[in-house]
Amino acid sequence: MGNEFSRRDVIAGAGAAATIGVISSLIGSPALAATGKEASQVFTHGLPPLPYPPDALEPVIDKETVSIHHDKHFAAYVTGLNETITKLAKAREAGNFDAIKALSRDLAFNGSGVVLHWIYFDTIGPKAGGTPSGKLAELINRDFGSFEAFWKQFAAASKAVEASGWGILAWEPFSQRLVVMQSEKHQDLTSWGAMPLMVCDVWEHAYYLKYQNRRPEYVDNFGKIINWKKVEDRFNKFCAPKL
Repeated sequence: MGNEFSRRDVIAGAGAAATIGVISSLIGSPALAATGKEASQVFTHGLPPLPYPPDALEPVIDKETVSIHHDKHFAAYVTGLNETITKLAKAREAGNFDAIKALSRDLAFNGSGVVLHWIYFDTIGPKAGGTPSGKLAELINRDFGSFEAFWKQFAAASKAVEASGWGILAWEPFSQRLVVMQSEKHQDLTSWGAMPLMVCDVWEHAYYLKYQNRRPEYVDNFGKIINWKKVEDRFNKFCAPKL
């Protein structure tokens, strides 16, 4: 997906520790562009290009939705993250942290939005669906009983997110197990340290043009575009070596 992260710490800030853990783990992987000035430690993140044509997800997700979702919504979170990082750098230079509560909140919201959208677009695609294989498949069977049981839980969690948010399949390092989580907005209900592997965006902008208020139908169809090879690659790169 285009450019790569700079090989160094990306962000500093207590308000987004969970997001920072994920972004730091992605350093060196094809993801967001990040450049910085050594003196100011201000980084600029770029919007990764869409890894397939915008009509490639049809009929599950329409071309217009994919274009708006990626080029407008995802881009807005990248812009928001860059603006927040810049404001934090200025606060450090001035020694004025009067706005630290709002900046910490913005860092968590936009940083989490960037991470989850990158994973979302990178782990879905055309000619996808099916089931995972290899170690990831083994662990899904171990931790959920079967792939069918996992999918029922994942789909139910995604459909039941209150208002806007995400359904998430993640690896939990401290328990060495796969877990299904909900996230409200992007950052709320976070389980500290969990590494997202596959996510379903259930903000209305991800599906409303085609499905309107029929979120369950969108979630059911979402399984048809999950690129399990990409999910397996994420697991093998970021999680499997720690087993």
